[in-house]
Amino acid sequence: MKASATLLAVVVVAAVGAAGYWLGSRNQPMSSDMTQAGAPTTAAAAGKQAQPGKVLYYRNPMGLADTSPTPKKDPMGMDYVPVYEGEEGASSTPGAARQIRISTEKVQKLGVRTEAASMRALGQSVRASGRVEPDERRIFAIAPKFEGYVERLHVNVTGQPVSKGQPLFEVYSPELVSAQREYAIAAQGASALKDAGAEALDAIKQLAESSLTRLRNWDMAPEQISALVKTGEIRRTITFRSPVSGIVTEKKALQGMRFMPGDSLYQVTDLSSVWVMADVFEQDLGLVKPGAKANVRINAYPNQAFKGVVTYIYPTLRAETRTVPVRIELANPGQLLKPAMFAQVELQVGSSKPVLTVPDSAVIDSGTRRLVLVQLQEGRFEPREVRLGSRSDSYVEVLDGVRAGERVVVAANFLIDAESNLRAAVGGMGGPADHGGVAEADTAGRAASASVAAPAASATSRSGR
Repeated sequence: MKASATLLAVVVVAAVGAAGYWLGSRNQPMSSDMTQAGAPTTAAAAGKQAQPGKVLYYRNPMGLADTSPTPKKDPMGMDYVPVYEGEEGASSTPGAARQIRISTEKVQKLGVRTEAASMRALGQSVRASGRVEPDERRIFAIAPKFEGYVERLHVNVTGQPVSKGQPLFEVYSPELVSAQREYAIAAQGASALKDAGAEALDAIKQLAESSLTRLRNWDMAPEQISALVKTGEIRRTITFRSPVSGIVTEKKALQGMRFMPGDSLYQVTDLSSVWVMADVFEQDLGLVKPGAKANVRINAYPNQAFKGVVTYIYPTLRAETRTVPVRIELANPGQLLKPAMFAQVELQVGSSKPVLTVPDSAVIDSGTRRLVLVQLQEGRFEPREVRLGSRSDSYVEVLDGVRAGERVVVAANFLIDAESNLRAAVGGMGGPADHGGVAEADTAGRAASASVAAPAASATSRSGR
């Protein structure tokens, strides 16, 4: 009985094993068929995406307007990016590679603003700092031409205003007294020798005239000479008067002091007109011309502007500051401008002739080239290299690269430039040129991975069961 039960158990176990083996052999080919069926589908999809079309041309990896029919490298050693037939934005015309395409929503998010290139007079100005100085042609020194002594001071304070002809000081000089005596003697001799010969009379007259000439050369006042001729009275002192209306800017004369010929005892400066010496930087010097109008502002009078004219550009440059002095002449009503005051100068150097201009913010300067982004359509921009001319505070002259009426990007142009460079960088890594293509490729890859992994997961679950 035990032997029969044991035999029955062995038969049952063998039957279960045979059934399991048979079921396993049936499921294995099915799983293999699914894997093989799925693999070609994924490979086909991957192959379809990995095999691009015909190469039309190669574009600059940094998004610049530069293409090549053959592979090449840019100055930084980066490979030019191939543009395939069928890609978004690809065209058989290489010029299409210059265009940057951005969706309307992204344009609005970036805050892109445009302005038309137009003709306008480019009002240009050069700013410089300067200082007020007296007009050198209006500075007068009073220096006696003979030896003497200061007898009396009529003006005894530096900075005192004086008028033309006002007495400044009186001096005594032995030489001056001697010259007067010579004239007086000669005049008396001429009157005494009226009946003498002509030669003697002429000699005495020449002596008298030479004495008067000496007094005139010593700057004796004309009225004093006239009084000497009429009366013959010898004056012990002579009076020196101010030659001009102005301010006493220097006084060396002291009561009773001795002076020698040529010693400057007083200095009078006429401040009705002054100079402003502006320090113009070297790079702005070519714009400044004699006759240019200047606006001068002084910190002491912030609400008042003084008008002047450039009269001279000095031929020397200060190596320490890289500036050139420019002389500006201006009137000084009320003598508000004091010598040595600091001044802020704005020179009007712009031309009144209209030129083609764009806003200064529209220019992208890379250091070696200058670009502007021209709007072709809504969301389509073309970078163009431009040649620039004169500049003003807000606008710059365009000599070549843009036509009048074309709209250029004046705000967010650097963001658009960064957007185009990012696309070029993505294209240089071997991916699609558009940002959306990267997402699509990533989605396709995940789908392919899922299609391969699904049969394996199914087999694993079934074998586990």
